[in-house]
Amino acid sequence: MSELPNETVPDPIDLDAHRARRDDASQTPDDNAGKTVPLSAGEVERMDTAYEVALDEDAETGASKVLVPVDAPGQAVPVTAGERLPIIPVHLLPQNLRATIRRAVARSGHVAAFHAVRSPWYGCKLAWFAGRGFTRVVSNQLRWWWVPNSFALEQKAADGNELKEWEKIHRELKRTRLWRGGVLAAQNIGLAVSAPIALNAAPTAAVALAGAGLVAAAAHYGRPAGQTLVGTAVVAPRFRKLNSDIVLRAYYAAGLGKPDRTDQEVRFGSQMSRDARNTGSQVLVDLPYGKGWTDVANCREKIASGLDVHVNQVFLTPDKTSSRRHTLFVADRDPLAVPVGRTSLLDCKRRSIWKAFVIGRDERDSPVKLSLMWNSLLVGAQPRKGKTYFARLLALYAALDPNVRLIVVDGKNSPDWLAFKKVAHRIVFGTHPNPNTDDPIETFRAILDEILAHIDRVNSILTTLPVELCPEGKLTEELHNDPRYPDLHVLVLVMEEFQVYFETEDQAVNKEIAAKLSRIQAVGPSAGVIIESSSQKPSGVGAGDVARLFNRYRDNHTLRFALKCGNRVVSEAILGGDAYQEGFDAATLPVGDEYRGVGYLYGASDATPTVRTELADATDADKILTAARVLRERLGLLSGMAAGEEMRRASRDVLADILTVMGADSAAHWDTIAGRLAEQMPEQYDGTTPDAISAQARGLNVSSVNVKRDGATRKGARGDDIRAAIARRDGTGS
Repeated sequence: MSELPNETVPDPIDLDAHRARRDDASQTPDDNAGKTVPLSAGEVERMDTAYEVALDEDAETGASKVLVPVDAPGQAVPVTAGERLPIIPVHLLPQNLRATIRRAVARSGHVAAFHAVRSPWYGCKLAWFAGRGFTRVVSNQLRWWWVPNSFALEQKAADGNELKEWEKIHRELKRTRLWRGGVLAAQNIGLAVSAPIALNAAPTAAVALAGAGLVAAAAHYGRPAGQTLVGTAVVAPRFRKLNSDIVLRAYYAAGLGKPDRTDQEVRFGSQMSRDARNTGSQVLVDLPYGKGWTDVANCREKIASGLDVHVNQVFLTPDKTSSRRHTLFVADRDPLAVPVGRTSLLDCKRRSIWKAFVIGRDERDSPVKLSLMWNSLLVGAQPRKGKTYFARLLALYAALDPNVRLIVVDGKNSPDWLAFKKVAHRIVFGTHPNPNTDDPIETFRAILDEILAHIDRVNSILTTLPVELCPEGKLTEELHNDPRYPDLHVLVLVMEEFQVYFETEDQAVNKEIAAKLSRIQAVGPSAGVIIESSSQKPSGVGAGDVARLFNRYRDNHTLRFALKCGNRVVSEAILGGDAYQEGFDAATLPVGDEYRGVGYLYGASDATPTVRTELADATDADKILTAARVLRERLGLLSGMAAGEEMRRASRDVLADILTVMGADSAAHWDTIAGRLAEQMPEQYDGTTPDAISAQARGLNVSSVNVKRDGATRKGARGDDIRAAIARRDGTGS
């Protein structure tokens, strides 16, 4: 079910209207947003929600400023977003109705429980306030009877020696007191006579109702100023309401313009408005000529300080029409600290790898979708920031497409990926022999060979298909789901801490793995091979050719997702230098448990959203993978290790293979040997390099010597040296 928009802070304008719709975060904001209304004691008492006032009070009046359009006459025509509001509110859509009801019931239950627990105290306060009210009524009646300020009038006449005036005042005072005393006496006699009659004659319910009303009225009359009988069950947080003065103050304080110079003024390209989800305020800002996106991106924290909000509440978005124009969005509260919740994959329904799916929500609480097809994704972060959870979320989505062959390579050998044994075509754990994988490195090398062979097989089949079936010469969704072509399936390779396979103990193996991964990344997408790589160490891996191949492999990922990083260098290695120039530095992402799973998604669209990813913990993952296995079994699509197939790799005897490809030659250059091995034995040597073959041969005591062939002298090997090394290894020679 779709998630509802998060509850937002209500505007402090029409409190009665907002109390009626405070759970509806999708309502269109009032045009008078920002005005404040003085609250009477009665209004405060009736409130279940306490509202705090907007910030920045007017120095003269003490009242909050009224928000006004930031466009003044002579400025550019306001730009409207053009987004249409939904005809049916989001919270009343069928898919959200259940959540809306649940949310309303939960809120009402909380308010009821809050007041129920405090009801004894409310009773005590009611009795005390009612007693004070009765006392005040009696006191006021006595004062009315005695005629307040009468003594002052008599004293004034006496001080002026005006005897006649004093006597006149005294006589009038006596008559007034006599008349008022009669009124009070009649009132009290009437009450003394009518009250017992009413108590005996009226129904008990009416008596109780009248008594409750009198007590409530007395309590209301007797309560101290500013106090309420009941407390507030929900308190809204402090929030920022923008106006032109606040925004200009922030930008000028950040050094982005000068108010005393016309050519250096900061101007506005739109009216101040609430965003469509009513989660904050936004406006188009035009910087002075000569200032651009880089300037404002580097001043984000200074702008936040000028606005008097946390930097996590300030979001800047470049505008396509001008380098000096951008959108400023200020959230009412920190949106990155609001969890998105459990993944929608928990419905365990079948998915399609060809369709984009929701991975989380951005800073505006809008869903963020990601398409895996034709893309390779690099995920990077510090440990325990949500990197594995996010990578696993994508793998879970791929697992719910039964036609996808899923290959999982877990370099850190953690329990996070064990449940994928249920569906994974191939799966490898660690770099050294362990209970999960006997020989991880050899198994991984065999997997790479299998992927390369799959790519060749797919491309060979695609070249034979008619144009109407394969219009662009690459895999299509129809071919992927067509049972007539079992080899034409999408293959997803997920690698956790992939850098460890560039740093094994054998440099020749490192080169081989690096070369094959780079080749798969280059030629795999058209054949439907998707790579997802995650790492906490995206730079400084290997040396020489391995380092070069690692950097090439890392930099050629089309999509990047960076969670919290330790420093700018690591962030730049994940997102790329262009992202940093555009103001996206994952090292500046907030720290704290509430920010786990928050990161920048770069390259998926023109925008770079700050994504709060959906959560799938180990229990959720096991549930989803169990359903994915059942789905594959039902369709007969369970394959590889998940189906009980053992991973076998053809034996590889480097010395014997070199001797075989040399044929009648007594000696050969290393590049000639490597080329022949790749051509004649592609399953074992496709993608190998002369340096890799030389290193493996020298490791088996074969000398690398100068060989003169075809008029060129280069390093190579002699056949006699290879035969001698085989004899020594097999124990048949000295």
